[in-house]
Amino acid sequence: MSTELAIQEKRWHVIYTKSKWEKKVDSLLIQKGFESWCPVQKKERQWSDRKKIIEEPLFRSYVFVKASQEERSKILAVNGVVNFLYFEKKPAMIRDQEIETIKKYLGESYQSIQVVDMNNIPAQTKVSINNGLFMGQRGEVIKSGKKTVFVRLESINMMMIVEFKVEEVSIQ
Repeated sequence: MSTELAIQEKRWHVIYTKSKWEKKVDSLLIQKGFESWCPVQKKERQWSDRKKIIEEPLFRSYVFVKASQEERSKILAVNGVVNFLYFEKKPAMIRDQEIETIKKYLGESYQSIQVVDMNNIPAQTKVSINNGLFMGQRGEVIKSGKKTVFVRLESINMMMIVEFKVEEVSIQ
């Protein structure tokens, strides 16, 4: 692929936003014509007088944007954008397949995802997922429990904590 084509190719990037600006930045990017996605998850919150279902960003201070290398400066100019996320001194990029998997998983009403920073957790046991949307995927169990498996998203050095039934996971 030529250098010019590589510059124009649109890929999913991770941008770091101001705290609690994820949904605002996503909206601003969309208004400016970018393909942007801020994954949200419905959570029930209890106040003293009531319970309420809210949409909370899945990745704190992160928004995904599909853009070419030449569009990066325009994205950085958007209010609330702090910088692009880097992993191993390169811009963090997410494969289309990873984006689609997260979207499908979030679409399952009975599923819940929690995100944890990988830098604080050592690797342990490798497992295969035998059922559901992640069937055929492999991951590392970071913490053993009756039904919790941690699935690492290598491209942003984060992982998703995904709950599986015990029979859906097998040790490799």
